[in-house]
Amino acid sequence: MTESGEVRVAAALARLSGLGDVPVRDHVAVFEEVLSGLEATLASVGEASAGPGDGRP
Repeated sequence: MTESGEVRVAAALARLSGLGDVPVRDHVAVFEEVLSGLEATLASVGEASAGPGDGRP
C-alpha cells in the first residue's frame, strides 16, 4: 500500500515526478499516459465496488 492507498495511483504520481528528466516537448504525452492510467484505475475501482443488487447499473 502507498500513501495514496493505491499502487497504480502511486505509479502515476511517480511518472509525473520524473518529468524533469523528460524534454518539455514530450510532457503532453506523459500527461496523457498518466491520465489514461488514472482513468482506468478509477473505472476499475467503480466496477469493483458495484455489486449485484446495489442499485447501480
